[in-house]
Amino acid sequence: MADTNGHVKITDEQLAKSAVKYRKELLMMPVLAMAVSLQHMTQRPGVRGKEVVGELSGDIELGPYDEGREDTDGVSINPRTLETFLGSVAKKFSPNSVWQTVYGNLISKGEALKNVDITRQVLAFLTAKLGANLNAVLWSAVRNAEGTKSKDLFNGFDTITKTEKDASKISASLGNMFVIEAISKDNAVDVLKTFYRAADPVLREAQTKLFIPQGVYDNYVDDYQATVGHVPYNTGFEKTVLEGSNGRCELVPLANKAGSPFLHLTTKSNMLVGYGNGADNENITVEKHHAFKLDFVATTYFGAEFETISKERLLVGTIDGTTPVVAGIGG
Repeated sequence: MADTNGHVKITDEQLAKSAVKYRKELLMMPVLAMAVSLQHMTQRPGVRGKEVVGELSGDIELGPYDEGREDTDGVSINPRTLETFLGSVAKKFSPNSVWQTVYGNLISKGEALKNVDITRQVLAFLTAKLGANLNAVLWSAVRNAEGTKSKDLFNGFDTITKTEKDASKISASLGNMFVIEAISKDNAVDVLKTFYRAADPVLREAQTKLFIPQGVYDNYVDDYQATVGHVPYNTGFEKTVLEGSNGRCELVPLANKAGSPFLHLTTKSNMLVGYGNGADNENITVEKHHAFKLDFVATTYFGAEFETISKERLLVGTIDGTTPVVAGIGG
């Protein structure tokens, strides 16, 4: 990897061979780069195109002994479809420029250069960028087959929510939506507690995640501190669990939810993120078509969906479905 003067050189042949050698690992890199969000969600690897998901519905009960009684009520699946879309990119890059960035990162981490596979690090850096951009639009993406960006590849969770709301499948009457006030540093605690208490009892009994913009979380901790002050049980400024939830509701502030018109109270198992996991038509290659630059070519599947939108698994908080839930954001 180095010449007689100790300078690192990366050739297109080395990068191409590393892309083949580490294909499976590299195809997982975008998913690993989304860890800040996906740690709160359920990953569904190996989904290429559409996969039917959903929950069983129906009931069964014991009654007083009766040889002649039969329960004829059926058990059914309320289906939803998790769809992943095949995305592609062909990006020209300068190996030396990427190497300099990777080198700087390695030095800052104190890693010994002689023990590092440089081509592997360069390719991992590029594929991680794919994941970072997918993560940024995990809520807001809108599928547009004619588009060219991550935001066009799939439908994000907010987009799915709006579609179901517009179709009256998420509504106050169905119990899976609750209208809230715009959240500020003066009312955040009350608004979030009221929202949580509006959830179906079955949902409140489960361990849940409350997905919120970072601004909502900031308002919550400021309001909590101002309201509660220095009482004995207020032992720290940072709050990870919603007050009054009996420890069952984890606050999940995410940067990619900034400007969102919705709050989402649900379970980890209900938030599905699908990807191909190295499917046959997923690939990462490095090709040379230019004197000084190389082409980084990648194809991979990605998509998101709720397993169910029933009130027992999901409660959506909204002002009107278009206005960000944080006061002072947007128009």
